[in-house]
Amino acid sequence: MELTAHLRPAEGLAERVLKVNHAGENGAIQIYAGQLLVSRITARSMRSELSEFQSHERKHRSIFQAELKRRGVRRCRSYHLCGAGGFVLGFVTALFGASAIAATTAAVESVVLRHLERQIERLTAVDAEAVAAITSIVLEEQQHHDLSAAHAQSSRFWVRVLTPVVAMSTETVIWLGMRL
Repeated sequence: MELTAHLRPAEGLAERVLKVNHAGENGAIQIYAGQLLVSRITARSMRSELSEFQSHERKHRSIFQAELKRRGVRRCRSYHLCGAGGFVLGFVTALFGASAIAATTAAVESVVLRHLERQIERLTAVDAEAVAAITSIVLEEQQHHDLSAAHAQSSRFWVRVLTPVVAMSTETVIWLGMRL
């Protein structure tokens, strides 16, 4: 997926990336909201970790929001779509329990980390402030991935079933966000 394709003329790559990342963080917050709602019944043991992850995502969203505000750039048109889709994804996958929750988070974070790495590579020589904003969240996103992947190992079934669906959904939302 080419990051520079179909940019609106008034915005550069950094602005589009920041907008999409901001919308994605909103989606992540809502994934955890859906998971937290259902985990009261299906995965009580994960609630503390999910709450912590959600607080990280709120902080990440604030970082991108501040950078957008500093640049005078409005949020992405996909912001609410990411939120609604995230909530549905979190809610539905949490119905299947802790292993499905973990597999979902690992799949989302795998895609996100790959995109963050590419963004940093593409923007390093172009926009130091955008790179700083993106870099500031990478360690926590990696932590979410690693902890969730470790939890998901207990159920290869959910990893096999959810990973391709969740990964493709995440890629699609990013692709749409870069074009809206």
